[in-house]
Amino acid sequence: MTQLKPAKYTIIKQYICEKIESGQWLEHSKVPSENELTEQFSVSRMTARRALQELTEQGLLVRSQGSGTFVATFKSQSSLLEIRNIADEIQDRGHQHHATQLALQAIDVNEEVAILLALKAGDKAYFSSVLHFENDAAIQLEQRFVNPKLVPNYLAQDYTKITPHEYLSSEAPLTEATHEVEAILASADICELLSITNTTPCLQVKRRTWSSQGVVSLAILTAPGNKYRLGSHLVF
Repeated sequence: MTQLKPAKYTIIKQYICEKIESGQWLEHSKVPSENELTEQFSVSRMTARRALQELTEQGLLVRSQGSGTFVATFKSQSSLLEIRNIADEIQDRGHQHHATQLALQAIDVNEEVAILLALKAGDKAYFSSVLHFENDAAIQLEQRFVNPKLVPNYLAQDYTKITPHEYLSSEAPLTEATHEVEAILASADICELLSITNTTPCLQVKRRTWSSQGVVSLAILTAPGNKYRLGSHLVF
């Protein structure tokens, strides 16, 4: 019985995966373009595009319009995590939410953030750092990088009165998100903000969100492990 050959786009996907798994292509490495893959594998551009698109949907690659396609940072992602406004979560439990705005400014971003926000080298991103409280306990540090092209008035808001999530949901409604969830030991300055010791495990969620117009934000949410679970925040 004759064995069927794999589809050409599958061969391209296997080639890219082998390069990543072998360590030849590291995180943030630029991968060949559609045109380069078309020539290398003697296929149509549509075939090359399908291979790149499917690997992007699987979270292995990140495509940045105008810049190219790169090896993704995030090793895991989940569509099962519910994205809720932290203020609503806290109020639903009958507790009080309030926040302290620690930073709100335009900043130069490193290569990783530029790729993840689909920005070009030299572009600036908007950055906010907000400490959320449940009653009197610090429950979560939210550090967020925002694409200024899609949310031009982000820096004009007061995030002690409205959460970044609320504002972004109104200005650039969420259509897609990826997550990386990791147990960490926080840095000394974050431990001080959360009123924990440097031996307290923390749960950190890195969340990248899209609207219909493109990548909107990259949020890094850090909370004490004994006060956080996926889907809700708990104070004991």
